[in-house]
Amino acid sequence: MESTAHHEAVTSESVDMDAIMQQVAEHKGCGTSSGSGKSSCGSSAGESELPPEIWEKVKNHPCYSEEAHHHFARMHVAVAPACNIQCNYCNRKYDCANESRPGVVSERLTPEQAAKKVVAVASTIPQMTVLGIAGPGDPLANPAKTFKTFELISQMAPDIKLCLSTNGLALPEHIDTIAKYNVDHVTITINMVDPEVGAKIYPWIFYKHKRIEGIEAARILSEHQLRGLEMLTERGILCKVNSVMIPGVNDQHLVEVNKAVKSRGAFLHNIMPLISAPEHGTVFGLTGQRGPSAQELKALQDSCEGEMNMMRHCRQCRADAVGLLGEDRSAEFTTDKIMDMEVNYDLEARKAYQAVVEQERQAKVEAKNEELAALADETSDIKVLAAVATKGSGLINEHFGHAKEFQIYELSAAGSKFVGHRRVDLYCQGGFGDDTALETVIRAINDCHAVFVAKIGGCPKNDLLKAGIEPVDEFAHEFIEKSAISWFKTYLEKVKSGEIQHFTRGDAEIRQGALIADEERKVCDGV
Repeated sequence: MESTAHHEAVTSESVDMDAIMQQVAEHKGCGTSSGSGKSSCGSSAGESELPPEIWEKVKNHPCYSEEAHHHFARMHVAVAPACNIQCNYCNRKYDCANESRPGVVSERLTPEQAAKKVVAVASTIPQMTVLGIAGPGDPLANPAKTFKTFELISQMAPDIKLCLSTNGLALPEHIDTIAKYNVDHVTITINMVDPEVGAKIYPWIFYKHKRIEGIEAARILSEHQLRGLEMLTERGILCKVNSVMIPGVNDQHLVEVNKAVKSRGAFLHNIMPLISAPEHGTVFGLTGQRGPSAQELKALQDSCEGEMNMMRHCRQCRADAVGLLGEDRSAEFTTDKIMDMEVNYDLEARKAYQAVVEQERQAKVEAKNEELAALADETSDIKVLAAVATKGSGLINEHFGHAKEFQIYELSAAGSKFVGHRRVDLYCQGGFGDDTALETVIRAINDCHAVFVAKIGGCPKNDLLKAGIEPVDEFAHEFIEKSAISWFKTYLEKVKSGEIQHFTRGDAEIRQGALIADEERKVCDGV
């Protein structure tokens, strides 16, 4: 448990934050509701581990900093409908509220609509610090709309970081413009550096006013991606590389991709699981190409981590996502609602909120370090995974039955390390538990020894114990990593005393499908 001084400090800050949040919400007319390898320099790094200029770029960027994603929000605006390549894992959908994956949006925006939406969201959600353009096509296949949007936002909300996600085909020709608009974070999706592998992923590209297919298309795409990456890093622009893990196609090859992007200065490498459910209508989905299991994905990420910094907290967001990673509040900010809003951008309120967040972050780090000291003499090579139900802020603050995802931590004598997340169906359905949903939850965290929750009912607790997963609710509303380390220390003591026997858990399932908000579920069900 935390010390009394720490607990009082955090409670005091929480009150301050609630007050600021409510003040901002009322002003807008709406109420609030309730390592290893290189990781020390990457998404999990803190202020003391990064050069000052890099820390300033990542400290409140939820995609570039694993630690920041517990506290800060991002939003995407869907201003770029056209695309210049075809991917076998992609199917763009419009007016779609029930799928959570790249390329999906509920509505397309003009640059002017997008700019007003950004200001409205930032005024209502003060922890929103990053604006990204990621589609639904490719931003650089729509350069006029993309850069007009950046221009307007930089004028109206100059404190917001600007981000761009691209397939990289048109990247080299737009480097100067990217730099001109101070877009200092660029993500490039690079799935191969071998054109023969690429031909299995990309049927065609559209380049110099003609469609090119096969190995030649993949060769051109790869050359442009790698050259663009080099040009960006030479300008000091921070780059993240996304790669989709496709078992039997590029899974082993991604080790070579990892080396190639590291040598060209990429800051982070994000290896994501293929989303390939048949109902999504993608080529891979319709041909039965499977995605990786949880342990296959983790093994590949682990093997690449010694080469460069790995990102493990990606949610493969929609092209119109709004909110913290793992949540989507886009339904609150439709174009009709935005156009009727009277927006007053309160920069000082945003700064005040973010200052409180920084204090809370520091308290969390200090609490973790205190608990780490208790592991200083441990030499055990035991490693276990633990699932955590959380609403954010680095706290165990979600009821088991209300969780739409669980964050996964690896616990060892070295401490705690965030390694991923698992989407699940809601177990609690209006006052009763859904046994079918519980089965999916257990499959999703089957490789975990424990699940940390704020609260859990008797029935799911018993079923989890039968499955060999320990439900832990004694750390409700405490810091995640401090609590997990404390639990793990006790676990090691029980193993040493012979009270329990350590064993390796089985594999787990990465859920294919949507992360659907309650309102969206009703729309899809015709309610």
